[in-house]
Amino acid sequence: MRWIISLLINSLLLIVVSGFLTPSQFYIKNITTAIVASVILSILNVIVKPLLILITLPITILTLGLFLIVINAVTLLITDELMGSAFEISSFGVALLAAVCISILNMLIDKAVIEPLQKRD
Repeated sequence: MRWIISLLINSLLLIVVSGFLTPSQFYIKNITTAIVASVILSILNVIVKPLLILITLPITILTLGLFLIVINAVTLLITDELMGSAFEISSFGVALLAAVCISILNMLIDKAVIEPLQKRD
C-alpha cells in the first residue's frame, strides 16, 4: 500500500515540477504518463540507483551525500530516455533542478502528511 501511495505522490510531484518549469524544459504529456514515469523511476531507484551509489561512493562521501542529487538527476534522465516524447527533460541542469524540487517536496509531504497519518494508526 505504501508503494502505491509513493507512486501517486511521485506522479503528482512530477506534474507539479512540470508546471513549475516551462514545457520546453520539462514536459509530461498527461497524468498517465506521469504515473508510468513514476513506476519506471521507482524501478530505476531499486535497480540502478544502488549501483550508481556504489560506483560513486568516494565522491558521495566527499560531498557529504550531496552527490546523491546528481544520481537522482541521472535516474530522471534515464526515465526520460525510456519514456520517449511523452516525458521530456531538456538538459542535465533541468534534471538537477527537478531532482532538487522533487526531493524537497517529497520530504515536505512526508513530514507534513505521511508521518502524522502513520502516528495516528
